Amino acid sequence: MGLLDPAPVLPEACEVSEVSAADAARAVPALSAVGLGKSYGRVAALDDVGLELFPGEVTALLGDNGAGKSTLISLLSGVAQPSAGEIALDGRAIRLDTPLAARAAGIATVFQTLALIEDRSIAENLFLGREPVRFGFLLDRGRMNREAQIVLDRLQVSLPPVTMPVRYLSGGQRQAIAVARAVLGGSRIVILDEPTAALGVRETGKVLDLIRQLRGGGAAVLLVSHNMENVFEVADRAVVLRLGRKVADVRLAQSSRAEIVRHIVGGGA
Repeated sequence: MGLLDPAPVLPEACEVSEVSAADAARAVPALSAVGLGKSYGRVAALDDVGLELFPGEVTALLGDNGAGKSTLISLLSGVAQPSAGEIALDGRAIRLDTPLAARAAGIATVFQTLALIEDRSIAENLFLGREPVRFGFLLDRGRMNREAQIVLDRLQVSLPPVTMPVRYLSGGQRQAIAVARAVLGGSRIVILDEPTAALGVRETGKVLDLIRQLRGGGAAVLLVSHNMENVFEVADRAVVLRLGRKVADVRLAQSSRAEIVRHIVGGGA
């Protein structure tokens, strides 16, 4: 079920089993990685890394520069192929040969570059590469504009009219478009690479609200960030990489900033 589909209505007779059903669904991660490794010649960028992303949960991916975060993202998004290990969706192994294969599998990655086209409208950027057509060849702008507005309303994103070119928008608004594009594509797994790095306080708050909307819609979110305050505000778990290896996987409600920093830098710091 995509994020645009209405939530199923359970009959009253099922209310007793609702919690156990939710627990059962969460027992199978939307995405899992086991023993992932990536080497470039004699240099091991990743070594035996495991990861689980669950529906309706935000997992923060943390680590210092050179820890392996970008390499892990590239493997999960189909940009690069692992030297070892496997990736599974809903418990079934899958090979992500290309970014297109990852998108087809329901994995959307929003990189820092965002990949928006300045002179195209908000709606056109949302539908980039999958524009609706009529009669097999005519661009259906009316449908594109309507569906773009629907997904923005669902995510509670406030933007100018969807016909406005992206070049007039702020950094936070552009980030919102990039995330909404992932939702419009029906992605169940959304990877966000430093989504607030270049934003001010007000726009950062809006992006964090958008991440909460993704979680509330049932998406499994992987948030890469150096901003510890943002991480503790929206993430449920934190996975920490150091020198290409996973050194921690903790629930943030049971941790602290000091503990996370110790995992990131290592030693007794």
